[in-house]
Amino acid sequence: MQDSAYQHFLQNWRDVVKKYKTPNLKLAIGQMLTSFLPFFGILVLMYFTYSISYWITLGLGLLNAFFLVRIFIIQHDCGHQSFFSNTKLNNAVGFICSIFTFIPYQYWSKSHNTHHGHNGQLETEVRGVGDIKILTVDEFKALTPIRRLMYRIYRMPVSLFLVGPSYYILIHNRLPLVRLKGWASARRALWWNNLALVGVYGLLIWLLGATVFVLVHLPLIVVFGTIAIWFFYVQHTHENSYKQWKKNWNFELAAMRGSTYYKLPAPFMWLTGNIGLHHIHHLNSKIPSYYLQRCRRENPIMQENITILGFWQSLKCMGNKLWDEQQNRMIGFREYYKKYKNK
Repeated sequence: MQDSAYQHFLQNWRDVVKKYKTPNLKLAIGQMLTSFLPFFGILVLMYFTYSISYWITLGLGLLNAFFLVRIFIIQHDCGHQSFFSNTKLNNAVGFICSIFTFIPYQYWSKSHNTHHGHNGQLETEVRGVGDIKILTVDEFKALTPIRRLMYRIYRMPVSLFLVGPSYYILIHNRLPLVRLKGWASARRALWWNNLALVGVYGLLIWLLGATVFVLVHLPLIVVFGTIAIWFFYVQHTHENSYKQWKKNWNFELAAMRGSTYYKLPAPFMWLTGNIGLHHIHHLNSKIPSYYLQRCRRENPIMQENITILGFWQSLKCMGNKLWDEQQNRMIGFREYYKKYKNK
């Protein structure tokens, strides 16, 4: 479907999503219980099994990382002020979640909401905020050989999904690196979050010992980070994504074409808080995660003319490295060197 026809198809989307925007306290509490209770239960088992078999501890950590994802989705919704109807309650629960996810609540929410407001825009001042860095073909071509090598290393799967998540959670999100206007409050909140982490985890280290704490908690955080970064990557780095300069940018197209429906088996959709329905989430971030599936089921507009990826299909996204403005799609380095190296 052509862009103009698709915009016409989507013209009544605000009326469609309106009834899903009102938070439901009962559903919100239910999501909290089914996230925090299993997380704490498995975490206790991880510490108990540490002295029996560290392999059992790691296996439990792999499972618990998904419950930490559920906690992060609660934090994410609170940052959009969509999880509860009360602002103070959203902020309080979001901050509590951040103690477990290691992702600062207010600072990350500010970054993420910037991403929502500029998703798919090619202007460099907003492209990297709350997003994974992507260069255009022309930008990559203009780099020095050393800079091109650095970008290629950055886009390697081992960098993005193994090294990257640890750096993102333990370093990037500990420092107020975004210097845009209007971020002073968020930067102050980041330091308070860091102080809270030092207090909570300093106490745990004192009670449990540094070695045990690191060997139990660090794998949990690393796996959680890898899952989170992978989902974000798949949801915005598919081949036929949407990227435009601001003057030609359209919000609806950026949401529906620039985001995927990452369709996984039901247990994994539940474990990841339905965030795979990312096209709906970007169309209206005020829809809480516990209503995303219902919105999709009840409205054909949310099921047609979208990019649906299963797990095996999503693996192909790792080959997408550069945005080709001539073809309006993501391409890999092999295609770049074949088509553009000598031009």
